[in-house]
Amino acid sequence: MKKLYLASAIDRTAQSIAKDIGGKKLKLAFINTASEVETGNKQWSRDDRAGLVKADFDLFDYTLTDKTRVDLERDLHTVDVIHVDGGTTVYLLVQARKCGFDKWIKEALAKDKIYTGSSTGSLAATPDIELLKSKETEKYEQELGDYKAFGLVDFIALSHWGNKDFKDKFLKKRLPFALKRELTEYKIILLNDWQYVKVANDMYRIVDTRD
Repeated sequence: MKKLYLASAIDRTAQSIAKDIGGKKLKLAFINTASEVETGNKQWSRDDRAGLVKADFDLFDYTLTDKTRVDLERDLHTVDVIHVDGGTTVYLLVQARKCGFDKWIKEALAKDKIYTGSSTGSLAATPDIELLKSKETEKYEQELGDYKAFGLVDFIALSHWGNKDFKDKFLKKRLPFALKRELTEYKIILLNDWQYVKVANDMYRIVDTRD
């Protein structure tokens, strides 16, 4: 069964996700690639990691940068959960394509590995990230070629809805872009920081951990 949990902020939702998955000390690869080009103290990344540890996942850090398909097969074949964390989405996609992770993850899900995402990791699982296009992403366009993402689901998940730190991004970029571009082929789901989308095969539902 294909199973994904796409969160806005995994530190706030990890315990609910762990409970839903069931089992103890599931081995989880914490893919932190998207944060490698981020500046600042990256407290959110540490919070995400701590939230997963608190939820009783057996976690180890992993990057896709400079890896090969052979590395992925060797390093991740015993993992139960593949977690892709937040940061710069276009950089993550560049590195994922270089090592073949974008194709490998589809095969891994077919073999019952579980995908969890937080923020960027959730958006990367969707079909298309062109609504992130900006001057900041232009430097990756030559390597990226297009804005197709992993395509693990048929909707676009936008994280941090209602978070005041992301207000300008939503009002000035993301929502206007979604309205003017023909995105009718994709559903758009807005997630606040207490929500995640649970996906089981072709079925999905939004879970609010405050309920």
